[in-house]
Amino acid sequence: SEAKPPKEETPKGISPVKAKKTPSPADAERRKLRPGSGGEKPPEEPPFTYQLKAVPLKFVKEMKDIVLTEAESVGSSAIFEVLISPSTAITSWMKDGSNIRESPKHKFIADGKDRKLHIIDVQLSDAGEYTCVLRLGNKEKTSTAKLIVEGIC
Repeated sequence: SEAKPPKEETPKGISPVKAKKTPSPADAERRKLRPGSGGEKPPEEPPFTYQLKAVPLKFVKEMKDIVLTEAESVGSSAIFEVLISPSTAITSWMKDGSNIRESPKHKFIADGKDRKLHIIDVQLSDAGEYTCVLRLGNKEKTSTAKLIVEGIC
């Protein structure tokens, strides 16, 4: 009768060990996942930094000055055009340093990388310096050109 309890204990002793071992692969999986889930933030950064490196913010085609004589300009329109990269960049337009809002007078056309400022019904007062501001993240580029309306002497 003395020999029986040790035999009963041994299975009991073994089974907890087995029970402990079984979850351990799962624990290992969980441990693997934890750095992974904590490591979700770094993967977000490389694509972004990579994107900035791969796609520098730039004007593929800068704005060009537009020269109109008063006679031909009145009632006609002028279009400033830039080609930007990447197409995800945000463009805004300025005249003589102040922002232009879209209006019946000024139309903004964005078609992929092609951005245009359409000045409708050009008057002498529209002459000035126009700037396209390109923004992506914390980077900014500008391209400037003049609209020159020449009066007839």
